[in-house]
This record gives sequence, structure tokens and C-alpha cells, in this order.
Amino acid sequence: MDSAKQGKAKKKASLSDSSAPDDYWQKKLELDKKGIQLFSQTVYANWCKSCGICIALCPKNVYDKNETGGPVVARPDECIGCRVCEVHCPDFAMSISERYPDRRISPRAGDD
Repeated sequence: MDSAKQGKAKKKASLSDSSAPDDYWQKKLELDKKGIQLFSQTVYANWCKSCGICIALCPKNVYDKNETGGPVVARPDECIGCRVCEVHCPDFAMSISERYPDRRISPRAGDD
């Protein structure tokens, strides 16, 4: 077997041996059982005029101010998805959406 085929076979074996999909579903089921939802916050910096309304109205203090007074997502896991920031943003520069546990396979020791 040439080195290209060996590399593909090794990669395929390492992906099939990975427990990441099981870990993902286990974490997802645990969060669902506890009633925990995760949310992703997107700030469109080009649209934002740094009024600070989102920072002031966020009930969980998810945002901090940057050097221009605009929002920076500082505590994303604290977001409860109320969308107060999104609804009150005069520039439509905020977006809140549900997110799920990370599905990425983290590299294992020895994999290069």
C-alpha cells in the first residue's frame, strides 16, 4: 500500500474510532434533561453605532464594552436567549440564535 492510501486509511480509522459523536449526544441529552439551552450572540460591528443599549438592557450582563463603547461578547454561556438586545438594537446589529454543544473532534495526543 502506498503512503497516500495508508494516510487515508489511518485518517478513516481514527475518525471511526473517535467517540466525539457519542460525547456530543451525551452532552446534548444532559443539557436537555437539565433544561439548559445555549445561545450564540452575533454582533455586526460594521452596523453598530456603539450606543450601548444592548449592554445596558442585557439581564445577564453577557456583553462588555470595547474601546469605542460597542458591545463585546464576554460571557456567551450566560445568555438566556431573551433577545432583548436584538429587539432593542436600533441598527439591527445583533443576532441571537440557539446553538448546540460543540461537534468538532478535538485532536488526540499523537495525531498530527
